[in-house]
Amino acid sequence: MQAISRRLAQSTDEATALDMALDSWLQVHEVEENTRQGYEAYARKQIKSALGHVPVGKVTAKMLEDFYAELGRCRARCDGRPAVDHRSDEPHECRVVRRHRRLPGRPPDAGYPEHDCEKAGCTVIECPLHECRSLSRSTIRHVHFPISAALSTAVRWDWIKTNPAAVAKKPRQLPPQPNPPTVEQAGRIVTAAWELDENWATLVWLTRHDDRATAAELLALKWFDVDLDVGKLTVRRNYVRVPGKTIEKDTKTHQMRRISLDPATLEVLAEHRQRYEDMARQLQTEPRDDAFLFSHRPERDVPYGPDTVTHRYSKMCRQLGIDSHLHALRHYSATELLSAGVDLRTVAGRLGHGGGGATTLRVYAAG
Repeated sequence: MQAISRRLAQSTDEATALDMALDSWLQVHEVEENTRQGYEAYARKQIKSALGHVPVGKVTAKMLEDFYAELGRCRARCDGRPAVDHRSDEPHECRVVRRHRRLPGRPPDAGYPEHDCEKAGCTVIECPLHECRSLSRSTIRHVHFPISAALSTAVRWDWIKTNPAAVAKKPRQLPPQPNPPTVEQAGRIVTAAWELDENWATLVWLTRHDDRATAAELLALKWFDVDLDVGKLTVRRNYVRVPGKTIEKDTKTHQMRRISLDPATLEVLAEHRQRYEDMARQLQTEPRDDAFLFSHRPERDVPYGPDTVTHRYSKMCRQLGIDSHLHALRHYSATELLSAGVDLRTVAGRLGHGGGGATTLRVYAAG
């Protein structure tokens, strides 16, 4: 009798759909909020619509590999035939949908009256022809992770015996291709930043001259993290954007780091502190050690937004005719150190990379 009960329970567990397995895994998986929202987005946009209905006991390695191949061809998993991406689910003439304004007092089901659309101000929506857009290899690998983790959890919970995602072939990860600005370009970028705004320039200076902190970590800095007397900077947090809000979280390595400041950077930060104190006196308030280093607000109670910083930096580079992004400025410092003969382990430590330099070597070997 017990054996029959176990078989029945196993049959029920194997019949659990993959979308339910994903939801169950997310309920117990400990992860940062922004990472969790990323997993939820992959599940919602890609996984559940394609495989969500499949029982976990029926998922195979071939099924997953076919799914990844489809995403590699087209993220909408089209059949390759000419099609139209309709902007409305209502019956309409292909390519163009006219949404007519309903006359006052006319019930919604009375049909559309004869009138001049332009005079009535009707909305015209074009339905474009479908163009296949593939997911990148790295994104498909990100899609693979929650599938594999959910199925691994199903094994641990005795829902299934083996995890097919463990043997499914994922897209090969291409080596990173860092493209840092040249020495001449980096100089122009920093000069342009000083001409725009001294506070903004200080952030750009730190990003260029100190690769040991990411932009998200620099945005989270508060004045109690800076010891100008000793010349040390303590990195404790990240300040990142998640859908609908920004949050503070642990560093990527979940470890606090203390960074020694070179004389030039120490001078830049001392001037930055003096500007903050001058502003505080103008506001008739006392400088606060819990104020953010980089903020649009004079009170310094809210830091720069990550998206704002990214867009401002990109815009500044475009105006200079330089194709670059903020993270590339961190690559610049690391590349200069490696080119100058600094050993790999030291550069890895500055970047916060683990593995004794394996990550750093993978990223910068091409350079």
